[in-house]
Amino acid sequence: MVDLTEQEQAAMRAALRPLGEIMAEIGWGTRLQDLTGPQVLTLIEVAVGAFQEAMQAIARGQTIEELSL
Repeated sequence: MVDLTEQEQAAMRAALRPLGEIMAEIGWGTRLQDLTGPQVLTLIEVAVGAFQEAMQAIARGQTIEELSL
């Protein structure tokens, strides 16, 4: 595993809410092995997108507390 910076860790935490929303749509009881290809791709897209948005917000000077995607 890579040593993440404080900012990267904050961006990962900021991505939890959007991921949770997608998982709520899929169903929390769905096992990972039962996810469809499109569902996995959606999870990846949401995680990466939210992480990038948070990192951009941090670069603009927003505080970690202000990050709500």
